[in-house]
Amino acid sequence: MKHFPVFVRKLFRFTLLSLVLSGFNSAKANNHFKQNADSPSLIGRWDMTLYMDGSEYPSWLEVQLSGTRTLVGQYVGTGGSARPISKINFSNGKMSFSIPPQWEKEDNDISFEGTFDDDSLKGTMVAADGKNYTWSAVRAPSLKRTGEPVWQKSITIFNGKDLSGWHSSGKTNQWIVKDGILTSPHSGSNLLTDKTFNDFKLHIEFRYPKGSNSGVYLRGRYEVQIEDADGNEPYKDVFSAVYGFIAPSEMTAKPAGEWQSYDITLVGRMVTIAANGKTVICNREIPGITGGAINSHEGEPGPLLIQGDHGPIEYRNIIITPAK
Repeated sequence: MKHFPVFVRKLFRFTLLSLVLSGFNSAKANNHFKQNADSPSLIGRWDMTLYMDGSEYPSWLEVQLSGTRTLVGQYVGTGGSARPISKINFSNGKMSFSIPPQWEKEDNDISFEGTFDDDSLKGTMVAADGKNYTWSAVRAPSLKRTGEPVWQKSITIFNGKDLSGWHSSGKTNQWIVKDGILTSPHSGSNLLTDKTFNDFKLHIEFRYPKGSNSGVYLRGRYEVQIEDADGNEPYKDVFSAVYGFIAPSEMTAKPAGEWQSYDITLVGRMVTIAANGKTVICNREIPGITGGAINSHEGEPGPLLIQGDHGPIEYRNIIITPAK
C-alpha cells in the first residue's frame, strides 16, 4: 500500500478491523442463540397440577431468562410461599430443576424432571420424603383486561345469622355464627362461598387473638395474609401481603384483639389492597397462585375462601361487589 496516501492506508486498516470484530460478535451472538434456542418455549408462567396418592394438588412455576443463557425461576407448591429456583436446565425439550427444603419436616431437596410437548409440560417429581409423583402443566393465562370494570350491586355474603351460602372444605366444620360474628374458635377447616366470582371489590372485617393466623383467598387462589403482626416489618408473608409475592408498602396492623378491615379490588391479576383504611398495595400484578390454593385453574372464576386451619379467627361485614 506504499503507493496510497497515509490516510487511505489508515482507513483500510480501520475498515478491516471493524469487519473482523463484527464477524466475531456475530459468531458470539449466534453461539448464544444456539445455546438458548429452546429457552423461549419454556419461559413464562405455568399452572401445574401434582398427582399424589390418587388426588390432584395445585402448584405453579415461573421460568425467566437471567442474562443471555441461564434459566431461573420460582415455584409454589401445595403450601408455603414462592421458592426461588437458582437454575433450570433445559435442552432438547427436557427440563429439570431442584429446590431446597422450606419446612423443618422436609429433609431433602425436591427435584423435578419434565418434557416440553405441544406447548405443555409433564413430568415427575421426587418429593422431600423421597416418594415419586407425576405432574403436568399448562401455560398460565395473562388475565389482562381490555377496559375498566363495570360494577354490579354489592352483595352481603355473610348474613350474620348462619352459614347460608358457605360450605366447609373438610369433613368436620368448626365454624359457627355467634352474636352476628362468623367464628372459627380453633384450627380446623377452611370456609368457602358457594358462589364463585371473577373480578370484584371486597370489604371484610376480622379480629384475631394474639399469635393467631388466617387469610383471605381471592378466587380461592391468591391469599391476602391475616396474622398477628406483633411489630413485624412489611415483608411478603405478613399482614396485608399477597402471601409470598407482594409485600405491603407499610405495616398498618392494629394490636391483636381489635377489629380490622381489608378493602380489596381484584381485576384480572391486578390487585389493590387497603388495610385499615390505608392503601398498602396499589394495582400490583399477582404472578400466580399462592400456597393452599383450591386449584391452579387461574382462568376460571373462584370462591372467596377464608382460612380456618391456622388458629382462632373472627369475621364480620363481608361484602363483595362483582364486576359484570
